[in-house]
Amino acid sequence: MIYVLIILAILIIICIIFGIRIVPESYTYVVERLGRYYNVLNPGFHVIIPLVDNVRRRVLLKEQVADFAPQPVITKDNVTMQIDSVVYFKVMEARLYTYGVENPIMAMENLTATTLRNIIGDLTLDETLTSRDRINSQMLAIIDEATDAWGIRVNRVELKNIQPPVAIREAMEKQMKAEREKRAAILTAEGEKQSMILQAEGTKESAVLNAEAKKQATILAAEAEKEKEIKEAEGQAEAIRKIHEATAYGLQALKAAGANESVLRLKSLEALEKVADGQATKIIVPSDLQGIAGIVSAIKEIGNE
Repeated sequence: MIYVLIILAILIIICIIFGIRIVPESYTYVVERLGRYYNVLNPGFHVIIPLVDNVRRRVLLKEQVADFAPQPVITKDNVTMQIDSVVYFKVMEARLYTYGVENPIMAMENLTATTLRNIIGDLTLDETLTSRDRINSQMLAIIDEATDAWGIRVNRVELKNIQPPVAIREAMEKQMKAEREKRAAILTAEGEKQSMILQAEGTKESAVLNAEAKKQATILAAEAEKEKEIKEAEGQAEAIRKIHEATAYGLQALKAAGANESVLRLKSLEALEKVADGQATKIIVPSDLQGIAGIVSAIKEIGNE
């Protein structure tokens, strides 16, 4: 009897040990009881009945990345290319994920491939290469709706690589090279045109500046000549004034010295000689002494003043 109790106790302990389930974080366990869905074990400590309850699937609740192999697709203009895609998804319902489809990842891969072929089939090669965002959006909408029945939510779909045939790639490279050479030629022509415009503007501005400089130089030369003539006229006027002052002073000195009319006539003649010195080609002398006497009388009057 004691041995039977010991065996039963051992069996109970073994059942308890095998019935303990600790679910880690970000996981959930789908449990079946006698072959039928029973419950979902969330993260934490749980106890199940051995041989009666069975963990059907351990489901990861984190966001997962499915990187699918390149798929051959044909564009609207009959170009065959290889395109591989990446799908970011997350399991939202473990029960649907377990029982909705046999192999969810494979099913999603096939769904992605067929959806990609349908979308690319309505686009040309150029549209395919320039419409990645539109293709990604269309694929996301279609795949996310289809995987709702599998308990999967698709967060993002991306086309990773688009590989056209070798001949198409070579033609595209030649086209891009020609476009770059064309842009380079256009830029060179624009630079030369701009350079010519700047040179013409510089020449024009230089001509304007030269004309202004010449005009200013002419004005300055005229002003200098004018100033020179004014100075010469002022010098001549000053010289005449000095001569008159000297003459008046000489007459006053003669008067003070008591000079008679004979001396005054002689001085008058000397004055006429000085006036004509180097300036006049003719000297007009009175024909009679009476004229000279008149001049002498005039000089006397000047002296009396």
